[in-house]
Amino acid sequence: MFAERRSGDGGHSHEAVVILAPRNTPVRAVQDGVVAKLFFSKAGGNTIYQFDPAQQFCYYYAHLERYADGLHDGQHVSRGDVIGYVGTSGNAPPGTPHLHFAVYALTPEHRWWQGHPIDPYLVFHH
Repeated sequence: MFAERRSGDGGHSHEAVVILAPRNTPVRAVQDGVVAKLFFSKAGGNTIYQFDPAQQFCYYYAHLERYADGLHDGQHVSRGDVIGYVGTSGNAPPGTPHLHFAVYALTPEHRWWQGHPIDPYLVFHH
């Protein structure tokens, strides 16, 4: 649940949604845009940062098992394109494959790491 407090990380707000799915379920781009960054982090594991065409929003996909074959930084993607596969990379529990999905409003400098979190349900509820 977006903004829900989590006990396992000091009570920080979880500013994303968790979508449970079987391991290796295809993850699809939620909108047209460009892959801004493929990144591996200790927490998020295999992650994708995707910008919308106007570069106002960043879509963040984490805990991926792997990326789609050939996916690379700067690649244009269309809504519905397979960009990765659900997994448990990073700090995800090994027995609970899921997609950690977040939306950030980008700063004028388009720095994905400084974006403001937005409830994904508000962005896509229409």
